[in-house]
Amino acid sequence: MLRKTFIAAALGALVLPALAQAPAGVNAEAFKQLSDDKFTIISPFPPGGPVDTLARVMAEGLSKRYGQPAVVDNAPGAAGNIGMDKVKRAKPDGHTLLLIPAGNLTINPTLMPNFPFKVEKDFAAVTMLAKAPNVLVAAPSSGIKNARDLVAQAKAKPGTLSYASPGIGSGLHLAGELFKQHTGTDLLHVAYKGTGPAMNDVLGGTVPLMFTNLPAALPHLAAGKLVALGITEAQRTPVAPDIPTLAEQGIQGVNVTSWYGLLAPAGTPAVVVEQLARDAADFLSKPDVKERLKAQGMTQNTMAPAAFAKYIKDETATWAGVIQARQIKAE
Repeated sequence: MLRKTFIAAALGALVLPALAQAPAGVNAEAFKQLSDDKFTIISPFPPGGPVDTLARVMAEGLSKRYGQPAVVDNAPGAAGNIGMDKVKRAKPDGHTLLLIPAGNLTINPTLMPNFPFKVEKDFAAVTMLAKAPNVLVAAPSSGIKNARDLVAQAKAKPGTLSYASPGIGSGLHLAGELFKQHTGTDLLHVAYKGTGPAMNDVLGGTVPLMFTNLPAALPHLAAGKLVALGITEAQRTPVAPDIPTLAEQGIQGVNVTSWYGLLAPAGTPAVVVEQLARDAADFLSKPDVKERLKAQGMTQNTMAPAAFAKYIKDETATWAGVIQARQIKAE
């Protein structure tokens, strides 16, 4: 009798997870599917940086909510395409997710001649997670104080002012090309192999201008080694509220934000995709998580799956126009 009682208790314990109730605010059908297996968050870049930070926030949140292990799989290579391919080929059940920056989704499809994915068909857009503003900066030695001053100087002496970027086809390169389109100015592009070398030459005064991620610029702005000319967003950022936007200075249409998104394999059930979007919004709204994001210059910017899918499509069209008009080719 004791042996039978023990076996019955053990069997009952095994089925408890299946009988667990969905937490408040979690769809019961989605909970049933998401709580039946482990999670893998694929980051197509090495550990460290904003993509890795966000991937670990999602892994921690999903593991706690659904009672399953969740790991971050850093899968770098081929400009992010190796990680994207792993997610494209994964089972579409919500347990394998892709965390990736904007450029891989909205710039590479046009810039890379043999881009192997059709983003709309190969992936299900879950949600944008966070964004980090970009800023146009100048070397103090340039004498340029604000964006209006830059436009005036550039028009007075076309082709004499230059701006640095971390590489041809990078989002920061395209920010400069978009600026040129909307202001009618002729700035020379100087491409570097990475943000570090580009920033060093701007700090040294070799190149007077650069579009860069605000977090990278903040220490140099505070030390007076760079001058902030304008934020490339529609609104001022809480990370640096004293810096005006380019739009405030009469330069419209140059809205270039570094953002990071969450995607699943195409065919993932809509109820699961929608629940994952709600989960992300919940995880990122925690005070301690907000502090982790702020430390890297990011702010939460979640949205519904349909809105995110439209955002990707619209931004892809914007960058396609810039790349084609300027005849930019990847190197």
